[in-house]
Amino acid sequence: MRFKLSLLLLPLLIAGCAADRASTPSSPKLFTQGFGAKPSAAPTLYVVVHGDGARTKVDTSDFARTLAAAEPGSAVVRLLRPGYSDGAGGQSPGTRGTSSTDDYSAERIAAVGDAIAALRTRYRRARVVAIGEAGGAIVVANLAGLRPGLVDGIVLVSCPCALPEWRKFIAAREPNEPRWKEKLISLDPLQTAGGIQPGLRAAILIGGADTRVPARFSRSYAEALSLRGIATDFRIIPDRTAPVLEDPQVIEATRRLAAALPRRTS
Repeated sequence: MRFKLSLLLLPLLIAGCAADRASTPSSPKLFTQGFGAKPSAAPTLYVVVHGDGARTKVDTSDFARTLAAAEPGSAVVRLLRPGYSDGAGGQSPGTRGTSSTDDYSAERIAAVGDAIAALRTRYRRARVVAIGEAGGAIVVANLAGLRPGLVDGIVLVSCPCALPEWRKFIAAREPNEPRWKEKLISLDPLQTAGGIQPGLRAAILIGGADTRVPARFSRSYAEALSLRGIATDFRIIPDRTAPVLEDPQVIEATRRLAAALPRRTS
């Protein structure tokens, strides 16, 4: 099932694989791992931001490899958010939040933004598409609004983008879990959407059978972007529950979005 909103614009080879770390002087060095083309050659850089680990895979290397193979000549970099490890030797410094209460705080979002900024400098000729799943989608969405120009496109998968409303929904489902009633420190994508620049493109995908993050919490954010004139591709994937990051439609939507972006000349 695919929905289009108003103002909608909508040989298997990996060139190489190298682990590296990206940072700026103002932030700790987050773990990153690169796949595909070298920085000097890549016309597109995809940055993959994982979810929170409870219902999603923190190790997104399989997805990164699949995307790199589907987009030969481009580069894919997966990064670990502050305090996260992938169980395969990758570890980022800092501390992760306890829940959605504070795991998407301004400081943690800024650390991811600084890492992407450093990658953008390294891949200076590449247009940058940030891909986030679940909690990673909240981080990516907030970055798009807080730091205009940092990324050229965003792909949000299983995003509870209306964060306060989603927490109320979960609190009703889990009445004996006090964390959902704690003060919200994390940033709400709907509140930062006003800073998104008009030239950005977005793809937002959600599983049609996802009972923990129903489609309405992604739809409201997609509608907010569309009303701002942001080219937004909103898709409900039938019969899919979370996670959907590795669904073929995510690869398709990501490639479609990147193909519509203008190439960088310098």
